[in-house]
Amino acid sequence: MAKEFIVAIELGSSKITGIAGKKNLDGSITVLSVVKEDSTLCIRKGVVYNIDKTVQCLTNIVNKLETNLKSKIAQVYVGVGGQSIRSVKNIIAKDLPADTIVSVDMINELMDANRNMTYTDQEILDAATQEYKVDNQYQLDPVGIQCTRLEGNFLNILWRKAYYRNLNKCFDNAGIAIAEMYLAPLALADNVLTEAEKRSGCALIDFGAETTTISVYFKNILRHLAVIPLGSNNITKDIATLQIEEKDAEMMKLKYASAYTDSNEIDNTLTLPIDPERSIESRKFIDIVEGRLEEIIENAWFQIPNEFADKLLGGIILTGGGSNMKNIDRAFRNYTHI
Repeated sequence: MAKEFIVAIELGSSKITGIAGKKNLDGSITVLSVVKEDSTLCIRKGVVYNIDKTVQCLTNIVNKLETNLKSKIAQVYVGVGGQSIRSVKNIIAKDLPADTIVSVDMINELMDANRNMTYTDQEILDAATQEYKVDNQYQLDPVGIQCTRLEGNFLNILWRKAYYRNLNKCFDNAGIAIAEMYLAPLALADNVLTEAEKRSGCALIDFGAETTTISVYFKNILRHLAVIPLGSNNITKDIATLQIEEKDAEMMKLKYASAYTDSNEIDNTLTLPIDPERSIESRKFIDIVEGRLEEIIENAWFQIPNEFADKLLGGIILTGGGSNMKNIDRAFRNYTHI
C-alpha cells in the first residue's frame, strides 16, 4: 500500500477482486482502479483449495493494480468470508462485591476474557457485543450502574485455523504483505445497510456463486452470521444436467432464468434453445430453476434465529451476483412473507 493508496483484495468463489482507492479529506474514498481474476479453479465455497493457482491470481491482481496506479503496493487489506465462517454465542460472567459500580475496566476485562476463548480447530476472527446483564436487567451500556453480578453476552465469529494458514501462505508465497484481515460480511453490511435497517431489524443475504451468507441485525447489533454452501452456481449445475456444457448452462441461466413465474404465465408450448440442434421445454427449465432456488431460500431462511424472525421490520436486503436474477425479490417474499 503506497502511502496515498488504500488497496483491498477480496477472495470470492467466482472471482478475486482487487480495488485501490484514495481517501479524501471528508473521509470518503475515490476508487482509482478495480481488477478481477477468475477464481473458479482455486477457491471453492469461499475457501482456498489450490494454493499455487491462488498465488498466481493474487500476483496478477497486484501487478495489474501497480500498472494502473503506476506505483508499487507495499501491503493490502484482505476481506475474508466463505463456508469456513460461523457465529457462536458466548457468555462471560463475573460476581462482584456488594455496592460495586461497573467501570470501563470491568467491561474491558469481560471483552478480553471473551477474546481469549479457545475453540477446537477454530479461532475468533471478530466478536460482537450483544448486551450486558446487570444483576437481572439487560443493558447496552452498564458503566456507572451498581450491581453484584455482571454478565457479558457476545457473538463470536469463528473461522477454521486451516483456512487462516492457507490464506497466509498464499499471500506469503505471492510476496504480498497483509495490512489487516477484515470480515467481508461486516464490511458489506456497513456499506449496504442503513442505520434504520440495522436498528429496526433486518437480514442481509449475500447470494454468491457458491455460498450464501446471512447476517441478522437488530438494535444496531449483529445478532447472527451464517454461511450456507449453496449459491447461484448450483442452479447452473442443475441446468447442466440437461447434458449441456456448464458455460452454456450459465448463459441460459443469465438469459432465461426467473426466480418466480406465475403458473398462469407459463406457455406449455414454448421451448428454449440450448444449441442449434436442441431445445428444452420452458416449463421444465422453470421447474429446474425454481426448485433449486426454493432450496436456497429455504436454507437461508432457516438460518435466521426464531427470536429475530418476527423482528425484521427493516426487511430482507439482497445482494451478491445471484440477487440480479429476475423476480428474486418476489421469490423471497413468497417464501418468507417478509
